[in-house]
Amino acid sequence: MAQTFFCLDGDTAQPVCFTTANSAQTVSRATPELLRMAGEILAPLPAGSLVAADAEHFAVDLVDHVHLQTPFDLITPMPNRQSDQKRWRQFLPEKFTRHWAGYATAVLPYMPHHSRGGPYYELVQRHAERPDDWQFNAFLATTDRDPIEALTHEYPNRWHIEEFFNFDQSLGWKRAGTMNINIRYGQMTMSLIAQTVIHQFRNRLEAPYVGWDARHLATAIFRGLDGDIRVSDDTIVITCYNPPNPELLRAKYEHLPEKLTAEGVDPRIPWLYGFRLDFRFR
Repeated sequence: MAQTFFCLDGDTAQPVCFTTANSAQTVSRATPELLRMAGEILAPLPAGSLVAADAEHFAVDLVDHVHLQTPFDLITPMPNRQSDQKRWRQFLPEKFTRHWAGYATAVLPYMPHHSRGGPYYELVQRHAERPDDWQFNAFLATTDRDPIEALTHEYPNRWHIEEFFNFDQSLGWKRAGTMNINIRYGQMTMSLIAQTVIHQFRNRLEAPYVGWDARHLATAIFRGLDGDIRVSDDTIVITCYNPPNPELLRAKYEHLPEKLTAEGVDPRIPWLYGFRLDFRFR
């Protein structure tokens, strides 16, 4: 089994970078390289840039690495063991701040065993109103953060990665196809270029197409269009027949060279021998 590790931007839900390896690779070993690439791509990073990680990222060496050797802050779920539940239940009620009915939080210093970079912070959530019904869970954060902002706004963006896999995994990372690492990197790179273009196209089509995954788009649109290709002077003109939302596509794609020139973009495409590209919709 080939393992692929992605870093996504939480605001746009789009991939920043990826790395891939064989089944021997672990999350703790893959994440430092992934964050190094993300830091280079996103530089300069604003202060307090947050990595929202999954429960499997809760490892002392990884937390120390992020805190000591990267420009990122980290938040990750902590194990929810019976001993931890007992410890949280023994906290004095005054340690918790009640935000609304059935929800309170506490922020406490936390020192993991064998850590070289702590102390960190334990963001504890308490659910339910009556003490007999209380349930707890917690997150480890490398910096002292506002728990409401971190737990109800920033961390939920982490789930965009599930949407990303659901929408686009059929483009090339649902099945490896080969275990040759160089071929795999090339395949994945081309897949992400396709993903970028499809994401832009999907957003231009708007509803209901914006909610279609890559397989649905391929079946209903990319394989379902009829058309022809002609060359006029220095322009390749692609005519599409019976496309979805033709008026919207005309506004976005017809007279494309002129639109690109107006935006300060050279409309000539180097890998098409300097030809320009234009579209017509019938």
